[in-house]
Amino acid sequence: MIADDWQMLHAYVDGELDPANAAALEARLARDECLRARYESLRDLSATVRNEADYHAAPPELATRIRGALPDANLAAAPRRPRGFRLPWLGQMAALATAVALGFGIAFVVGTPGEGELLARELVANHVRATLSERLIEVASSDQHTVKPWLSEHLPFSPRVADFSGDGFPLAGARRDYVDGKPAAVLVYKRRRHTIELFVWPGVPPSTDGYERDGFNVAQFGAGGLQYWAVSDLNRNELRDFMRLAAGGKQP
Repeated sequence: MIADDWQMLHAYVDGELDPANAAALEARLARDECLRARYESLRDLSATVRNEADYHAAPPELATRIRGALPDANLAAAPRRPRGFRLPWLGQMAALATAVALGFGIAFVVGTPGEGELLARELVANHVRATLSERLIEVASSDQHTVKPWLSEHLPFSPRVADFSGDGFPLAGARRDYVDGKPAAVLVYKRRRHTIELFVWPGVPPSTDGYERDGFNVAQFGAGGLQYWAVSDLNRNELRDFMRLAAGGKQP
């Protein structure tokens, strides 16, 4: 694997690759088993770091020390200079330092994705990879009595399985996958020529109104100790209708 591919994999896992390069990389992932194995290893490592690495909050006194280091604070503590003696650049430096400090703070708050966005990025990547590699379904059936036992046999939990053919969302089958380093069930549904993947694994999903990424809509709800995340290029309204059905007729 060349260095450029390794750099692109890092950017892809972090959700920082532009759509054109992402599509090109995903095409190579579908063809190259070695590259795909590297991607999955890097994705799992990223998930492990997010889940298990120690987090240390900045101490409250840090803000005081930063303010004290700014020129304005030092100027306030210094003795007054004789009238008429000015250093105009001091005000400019203080403004610049404040702008830089605020800039770093805003970049950290706005630029750092939350847990829900990170999961949405990973789920979209999983959906695209499965579609390109033609590994979308491991057990092909619209019969919940076939799909549910298969998932129960291959996973440490048993998700709810239902066919919504009467509502225009027929069940096509299921497969296993990994999300955030954990085993997950993936129920595959159809809507006209669109595919909907419903990822299910234990836990409580972060509160969100949904995500849109690279032309895909992502929605989620929690029930019975499991979290359900749907990924599809279907429009948001129809995906919301599907999620209402998946949640048992309730508003997710």
